[in-house]
Amino acid sequence: MTETADILVIGGGIAGIGAAAEMAGAARVIVLEAEHAIGRHSTGRSAAIFIRNYGNATLRALNAAAAPVFDSPGEIAGESLLSPRGEMLLAAEDELAALDDYLEGAEGMERLTPEEAAAIVPILRPGAIAAAAIEPDAQDIDVDRFLQGYARLLKRRGGRIATGAGVTAIARVGSTWRVETPAGAFAAPVLVNAAGAWADDVARLAGLRPAGLRPCRRSAAILPAPAGQAIDRWPLFASVTDAWYAKPEAGKLMVSPADEDPVDPHDAWPEDMVLAEGLWRFEQAVTMKVTRVERSWAGLRSFVPDRTPVAGFAPDAEGFFWLAGQGGYGIQTAPALSRLAADLVQGHAPALAPEVVAALAPDRLISPEKARI
Repeated sequence: MTETADILVIGGGIAGIGAAAEMAGAARVIVLEAEHAIGRHSTGRSAAIFIRNYGNATLRALNAAAAPVFDSPGEIAGESLLSPRGEMLLAAEDELAALDDYLEGAEGMERLTPEEAAAIVPILRPGAIAAAAIEPDAQDIDVDRFLQGYARLLKRRGGRIATGAGVTAIARVGSTWRVETPAGAFAAPVLVNAAGAWADDVARLAGLRPAGLRPCRRSAAILPAPAGQAIDRWPLFASVTDAWYAKPEAGKLMVSPADEDPVDPHDAWPEDMVLAEGLWRFEQAVTMKVTRVERSWAGLRSFVPDRTPVAGFAPDAEGFFWLAGQGGYGIQTAPALSRLAADLVQGHAPALAPEVVAALAPDRLISPEKARI
């Protein structure tokens, strides 16, 4: 027996759950998640910080649109999903141009001397930093409360989540998409592809041209806090050239090599050598020694060639909607992209500026003349 809906959403990360929650109520929505719980991959492994100046101009527009939702999430979570953190970018002598590039067009950032940076994070190595900049308004995101809030909203509005529902086949039958999974068959006129690192695989199953998605591994480790340091109020601090970053995490220090190695879609794990090399780079900028890794993990960040998310109806098939390629920006842009997806699927005028909507559209990547494979 086939279960029917108005909209099927493939993927139970923040992209799929958020979009489904925004679409529900006005439509019958079912989310299909391959795992036995939502948020098992990129969403559950995020560094979870809201940085308004992170990303290109399109992403910064999404950040600005998302900010009010994080501050006042209403039906999603009640109280603010943010808490104070800050982000400090550090530049060695040969990275000063990169710092200048980042600051161009940035808002709410203050340039710091090395001495001012060391007063904020006392373990910075003297002489290793030539300049710094801080965004005091960068804030931690309560990702679990955010995701679960969207999931509860989806269910209150009559939608549902089918877990253990990895997609095995997709076919367009008349005006309906039919999706086969181990949890049963599902059908709807609209299919939302929010499958994260697997989004191109979903497109191929549907007989469509992929968007050129490239999943990349990002690793992280938890280290003991440096002796004698009260780190809880330190900002996230990072190399401006993405050689590493560090962030206080429940009394410990989370350090990432900021790796971005292309991989096939999978349940990611860290590579020992990549992690070790990243921790070495971190050590060159600080006075602490890495003597013990308490735990480590990895997740996937997926980008299309222009590193801007893909959100919109496919040019090569009726009713197939792309919501993918969020890279490392997926959590902080989710309120804006979820609302945009709901507006476009339901035929409403988007609140985002037309040039932002156009920059996200899949037809920039997929030629209608060559699209079907």
